[in-house]
Formats: sequence, C-alpha cells, structure tokens
Amino acid sequence: MAAGTDLSPPFTVLKGGYSKDNASSLEDKNSEAMKSPKQTNIGKPPRNLSLMRHCISSARLAPNAEELDTGAFGVKSPSTGKSGFLPFFRSGSCSEIGPKQYMEDEHLCIDNLLEHLDTNVDFPSPGAFYGVFDGHGGSDAASFVRKNLLKFIVEDSHFPTCVKKALKSAFVRVDHAFADAHSLDETSGTTALTALILGRTMLIANAGDCRAVLGKRGRAIELSNDHKPNCTSERLRIEKLGGIIYDGYLNGQLSVARALGDWHMKGPKGSACPLSAEPELKETVLSEEDEFLIMGCDGLWDVMSSQCAVTMVRKELMVHNDPERCSRELVREALKRNTCDNLTVVVVCFSPDPPPRIEISKTRVRRSISDEGLFLLKGFLDSNV
Repeated sequence: MAAGTDLSPPFTVLKGGYSKDNASSLEDKNSEAMKSPKQTNIGKPPRNLSLMRHCISSARLAPNAEELDTGAFGVKSPSTGKSGFLPFFRSGSCSEIGPKQYMEDEHLCIDNLLEHLDTNVDFPSPGAFYGVFDGHGGSDAASFVRKNLLKFIVEDSHFPTCVKKALKSAFVRVDHAFADAHSLDETSGTTALTALILGRTMLIANAGDCRAVLGKRGRAIELSNDHKPNCTSERLRIEKLGGIIYDGYLNGQLSVARALGDWHMKGPKGSACPLSAEPELKETVLSEEDEFLIMGCDGLWDVMSSQCAVTMVRKELMVHNDPERCSRELVREALKRNTCDNLTVVVVCFSPDPPPRIEISKTRVRRSISDEGLFLLKGFLDSNV
C-alpha cells in the first residue's frame, strides 16, 4: 500500500470471508484430487496459502414490514400487493485450491449488514452481502477487492437512495484504488460477483465469469452472464474499443472480458478500455418460491451445468438443511469431474426450513411432464453423468 493511502474499511471485515469459526477440512480422500497434475497457473504466490476455507452463518431480517419497503433504496418494489414473505439468510461457503499451485480466490459472506457495518453508517434497513472474487496473476487484486468493495458501496453518495448507481460506481472506484496501491502488484487481476440484498430485493453485480444461480422450486435461474471474450455482446464491445480476440483470449492474454485490476492491459484511469471493470446488474424480488442462491467461480461452472448444481443443492438441503455442506458437496463433485481451477462456492438459503417436496398431482387425463419436472429430470441426469 502506498504511503499515506488508507483504504482500510470502517467496519470489521472477516478474514477469508469467514462468518463463523472455520469448519474442518475436506476428508483426506480428496487430497489426491487436489494434487491432480492438471493445468496449473504459475502466478505470484498469494499471501495466504491455506488449501481450504469454508464457513456457515445465518441472520434473520427484522419482521417490521415498513423496513422492508425497497422503494427507499431506489430499487423496484413488487408490482403486486404486499407479501408476507420475509427472507431468512443462512449461508455456507467452501474454497479450495484444487489442482492449481496457488490459491487466488477470495469470498465474503455477511448475513446481517446492520451487525457488520459500523454504527455510524446510515443504513435504514437490514440486509445481506455476499461476494466471490476469482483472482488471476496472484491474489493481490482479489484480496484487495474483497476487503474494500463493500466500503466503497456504502460510502458512495448514491447509497442507499440509488443502489444500482452506487454498485457500478463502487466497482470502478475500487479498481482505481487498487491501481493507486503501489505496494501491490497492479498486474494482478480478479473477477467480481456480488449479491446485495435489501429487504426482499436482491441485486447481483457481476464483472467476469463467476456465476450466480437462483434455485426456484427446483429450477435453475441464471442471474448473471459469463463475460467471456467470445460472448457476442462482449466481442462487439471489445472490437468497438480497438481490442482483439485471439483464440478466445482478450488481446491474446486474458480469458475474461471484464475484470478489476490487470492495469497492464488498461489505459489511463477513466478512459474507455476493452477490459472493463463495470459490472452488469440483475435485480430480483425474492418470493416464497426462491429457495437458495448459488455463487461460484468458473472452476465450478466449467464442469457443471447450472441446473445440475441447483438439483444437487436442493437434494442435499432436503436431507440435512445445511448450506455449508451443500457448498462442500459442489466442490467435491467439481473435483471428481477434474476441474482445472481453484474452487469457491457460496450457498445462501432464504428460509430456515428445507425445500418442500414437489408434489405431482395425479390425474386421469393424458399424462405429461411440466417444465419444472423437465428441469428436475435434466438436473438429475446431469448429476449422474
């Protein structure tokens, strides 16, 4: 960090994204999978080489219906009448080095923002915040963004009256702050995926190829786009700004089209650049059908479909109702499928109860399978491949 530069957050940030005491490591039987001689990344060693991190935490939103009026935050309220649904936040996470030489992922789980933030912060409603940061070229960028992004969000002049503007501004500002932190390697980079929940309104912000998937009564609803250079919209943006895509890599160097850091690939601060730090936003109003959220780095999604992950988590929750064990099972499954990357998974539940069984009513008329049934069948088949 440059002399005179103080970017420490005005609130307590839990190291490594932990919300509770660290749970035990994966069983020894997975050690061979972690030593798999698959593709490795000889990057700058991170400061913390712990092989695995996982946590679980929970928090209940205040039952005051007036505090759940999302209109106060500049986001849309449900168009229909008021709902009695109150989210109950429970989260669990698992992070493992996988077959790579260094661990470059970071993550953050905060189930209760009011308890986490400094009391001087003007935050009129309870909420939650989660993040997954997939680093590359070392862990400096991912660690810096995890520690400082929430600070830039809540200190933005648009927060909390216009959360969307605050989110976009915070991503860019934390990117610029990293460039100014001269004690860190500015060539390090990271993707960033966050979920900010205020009342029943959830805002997903994504820059990179991590992915957020909502489990909605067994169906997988993708709430973010993978920002790969070959994606049509990203390719058009990149080429318009003078960039090129070679063999799927931006300017022949980077496999993502959006990232924070990587200042060796960017121009002066504030200038348009093929490699963008601006996030893409997706807003969702949570209802009783929304059971859980899965956030994962590309190490998971490279070997598993969104529907397969949702089917696995729902099945596990119905057995033990533990989001931490769900995140651990997703990591184990990705290792079995020979992922070539670090692995980080966060699972957030919105109810204290396990998902209900889906009942298919009997009928004497012609039998058919519903869309929901097709999603469940597809996930089951994928999980048994």
